Formats: sequence, C-alpha cells, structure tokens
Amino acid sequence: MARPTKPQGEITRGTTAPNRLRRVDRWIAATQRSALRAGDRPLAVDLGYGASPVTAVELYARLRAVAPRLEVAGVEIEPARVAAGTAFVAASGGAYPGLSFRRGGFELPVDRPPVLVRAFNVLRQYAEADAWRAWSDLCGRLDPAGVLVEGTCDEIGRRAVWVALGPEGPRTITFAAHLPALGRPSDLAERLPKTLIHRNVPGEPVHALLADFDWAWATAAPQSAFGPRARWTAAVDLLARTWPVHRHAPYGGRPRLRLGELTLPWQSVAPR
Repeated sequence: MARPTKPQGEITRGTTAPNRLRRVDRWIAATQRSALRAGDRPLAVDLGYGASPVTAVELYARLRAVAPRLEVAGVEIEPARVAAGTAFVAASGGAYPGLSFRRGGFELPVDRPPVLVRAFNVLRQYAEADAWRAWSDLCGRLDPAGVLVEGTCDEIGRRAVWVALGPEGPRTITFAAHLPALGRPSDLAERLPKTLIHRNVPGEPVHALLADFDWAWATAAPQSAFGPRARWTAAVDLLARTWPVHRHAPYGGRPRLRLGELTLPWQSVAPR
C-alpha cells in the first residue's frame, strides 16, 4: 500500500477573521464568472484558509451565488484545521452541499483540476524564488479555463493586492482599499505579493506605478470634497493617461472604482 504523500508547503500562522477576504471574493464573483461556471462539476479550492474555516465558508456562499453548481474544497496542511472545517460542515445539517475540507498543500489533493484556486496570505512566509515556483506549480494544476488568485491583505481586509493567473501565467494585478482609511495609494505597497514586494525600489515598474499613483492621488485632492470615492476615481483617471489601467468591465468601470479597486495587466508591473 502506497504511503500518503506529505503535503507540499509550510504551515501558516493561520490568522483569519470573518469578512477578511470580502474584497477579493467579490472581485472573483464579478470578474471570473466564466471560469466558475466551466465544465459539468466546477471546483474551487481555498488553499491555506487558516485556523478557522470561516473564509472558506464565505467563499462558498459568495461564489455559489453566481455559480450554483460550484463545489468548494478548503485545503490546509494542519490536521486540526481540517477537522474543524469538517466538523462545521457536519454540524450544518446539510446547509453546505459541495463544501468540503481536506489535508494538503500546493499539490492540491482534489480529484479534478480546479477552475479556481484562491491562495491568500499564504506565500508571504516563503522566499521570492519559492513564491514564483508555487505560482508555476499551481498554474499547472488548473483546469484549462481556470484561474489562480494569489495575494495578501491586512488583518481586517481593508487593504489588499492580488494577482490573477491562468494556466499560461500571470494576467492581471489588482489593488484594493477601504478608501476612507487610505492615506495614499503607496500604502498598499506592504500588501504586494511576494513576487513583487522586494521589487518596490527605484528602477522597477511597480515602484514607478505607486509613485505615479501617489502623484495622481495628490493632484486629485480637491475631489475629496465629494468623498474618497470621487478622489480615487479622479486619481485613477489621471493614472490611466500613462498606465494601461483596465477601464472597462469586467475589471474596470465606475462600479469597480467605487469599490476602491484598480486593475492593470500584469506585464505593466512585471519585474525587470
């Protein structure tokens, strides 16, 4: 009998909280619907969901609203966390059909290629080279129509940055913030994914982007009289004069701007 394969990866701190990932969840639900509905049995994976199953349960609820056939698997290395998720489902009395929890890591212990892998606050503890390797490994395990969404947020989900990747590699980068609490756009630098956080230095595209966004934010300061959303929208309009900002649905447009989001093609910030 073959011995069980050891999960690939390291145990995270497990820090989590209700609604911490609401920004990325609503972005996935709005922009990735074709992927979420792909195939007869679409599967989403919440990789490294943490000490509580709450964010996996929230992902299930938010995505099933736009993709009713979607199944969700929470994947964690720590057995106690898997047991907590499994116990939650068992105690729900059948309220969450298609939601499951299992032990594993980057190898993704599921029975079919997922149409979505959400990996949030997982790769920050890894070296940059390991984060690039994890991207490659996870992209190679996606359904042909699938997407990997990998990123980082603060403890209460007010600031976040994430990258969307397909089987071919990175596609877009999104910056998202609770606008009333934002000092300036470059405050989001501390939430850059591991593949970029050490590249926020002069000469790198992501550094230039954040510097230009700060300039646009300062220039748009008079719009603060109409609220932080108006200022953010005006700043993005200025930034779009020199950067390839996604301006139209599903990634752009006023509805996404009013949520405090900015999405650009990955190549505009890819490391040199």
